[in-house]
Amino acid sequence: MGFLDDLQHGKQSYTSGALLKRFLPYLKKYRHLLALDLFFAALTTLCDIVLPTIMRRLTNAATGNAAALTAEMVLRMALLYIILRVIDAGANFYMQSQGHIMGVYIETDMRRDAFDHLQRLSANYYNNHKIGQLMGRITNDLFDVTEFSHHCPEEFFIAGIKFTASFIILARTSLLLTVLIFVCMPVMFIVCAKLNNWLRTTQKAQRFQVGELNAAIEDSLLGERVVKAFTAEEEEKRKFEEGNKEFQRIKKKSYYAMAAFGTSTRLFDGLMYIIVIVAGGLFLVNGRIEAGDLVAYILYVSTLIATIRRIVEFTEQFQRGMTGIERFVEILDTPIDIQDAPDATELKVTEGGIEFDHVYFEYPDDHNAVIRDFSLTVKPGENLAIVGSSGGGKTTICNLIPRFYDLTGGCIRIDGQDISKVTLKSLRQAVGIVQQDVHLFSGTVRDNIAYGRPEATDAEILEAARLAGADEFIKLLPEGIYTYIGERGVKLSGGQKQRISIARVFLKDPKILILDEATSALDNESELLVTRSLKALSKGRTTITIAHRLTTIQDADRIIVLDKEGIQETGTHEELLKREGIYYRFWNRMLELA
Repeated sequence: MGFLDDLQHGKQSYTSGALLKRFLPYLKKYRHLLALDLFFAALTTLCDIVLPTIMRRLTNAATGNAAALTAEMVLRMALLYIILRVIDAGANFYMQSQGHIMGVYIETDMRRDAFDHLQRLSANYYNNHKIGQLMGRITNDLFDVTEFSHHCPEEFFIAGIKFTASFIILARTSLLLTVLIFVCMPVMFIVCAKLNNWLRTTQKAQRFQVGELNAAIEDSLLGERVVKAFTAEEEEKRKFEEGNKEFQRIKKKSYYAMAAFGTSTRLFDGLMYIIVIVAGGLFLVNGRIEAGDLVAYILYVSTLIATIRRIVEFTEQFQRGMTGIERFVEILDTPIDIQDAPDATELKVTEGGIEFDHVYFEYPDDHNAVIRDFSLTVKPGENLAIVGSSGGGKTTICNLIPRFYDLTGGCIRIDGQDISKVTLKSLRQAVGIVQQDVHLFSGTVRDNIAYGRPEATDAEILEAARLAGADEFIKLLPEGIYTYIGERGVKLSGGQKQRISIARVFLKDPKILILDEATSALDNESELLVTRSLKALSKGRTTITIAHRLTTIQDADRIIVLDKEGIQETGTHEELLKREGIYYRFWNRMLELA
């Protein structure tokens, strides 16, 4: 789906005023830095404003009364200009350093808020958004906000001073000529505003496509082994080339917009010079203006044109900054659909019993009703296994317990407490999850076992590793628990990664345990080791196990067979085999494939 498709599908658009209003609180936090920055910005304009006046005095003295033009006068004017240049250099140094640093502070605050908000969004949000796009929004997009943060106030503040000072000084010399020059500006700004909208649209489309490229590159590089295994390099190149060409097309449109913007300002520049040459020349012929005044006029017009060009050059940066702010605001405006109720209390788990009371659930984006009128009671300390064909809702049921998704109807209670009325933190601290797809973070073995309990001691981490059966292979690693395991734990085998994830849950010590096909991706030897660790982990905890390999759940206290219509069978392994129903067929099919 492209950028224009997103607009057509109702994505919110923002006016520049609305975006600036959202940005101002970040700027206001550093208002003291900003005030100093603007003060020094004003000082840098002195040279540009005073130089035409100096030249007017020298020219008028030379053409009107030659005796008045002395070496002392020239040196006095030169000394004044040298002092102004020194002031300009110091002021410019402050602007370039502290102004940018203020921008970095603002960028850091905005990135923090964006990341905090992303952390609070539900699984459903991530099901529908590409990680590459989100990474672009909180990195590249906010880089431009640094430049925008101080250049935007600076450039418009300086331009305002120059326009105001120039108008006052020039009007005192010739009001008519000044009005003729300044009357061009409103027309120019109207044309520029129209072209600005085009430029901003192309900038946003460009940012969107950069995010698409990032997502495609990330997807391809993370799956590089699959790409090589299926010799799909050419297909990946083709997909990348499509995205790259689309980026090229969008960027070409943005440069056309920039060119139209720049050309329009150059035409207005020329118009202002023509007015000065024609009208000023005629005023000079008729004696209505002195030669020095005309020189000052030309210099002031040159200053105004240079200011306008600077604003034009800044416009691209301005639009990039506004686009970055807009994409940032879009993240913050994404509603947090799973959060604590206003009167939420801490979950107190004493026994660990779980009750599903007429539960309904459908995914918010496609309204696919996965769970319908599901009721189940899991006794405290019970080891419950759930089996069934794919699509029956096994994993979804387990995802509802820690509120990765919210129910559409019904209620889930833990020890009689409605999970929608307790705090998310206390709920998720009470639940431990071991999944088939183990996610380890880039870092050391210790970092990954202690994830969630970074204050844990080495002794506690080593004990958790021992209980998970991970201590033997950890001892063989070059630096033990301080060994770096690479991105996503690529330096470890599947079984080793799974045992580290189990150690992580041992250290967490939850009352409720969810095992979501935790051994289905392992070889037989690893499965044996991990199953042993899981049995130790399950001891004394309420455990829900989802399994395709039925051999791993033979010792479960109770097994339920689930499909789209709900629970079809329930009993122990032996009871279900004697019944010769769905579970019996699953078991025999597994034996045939073994």
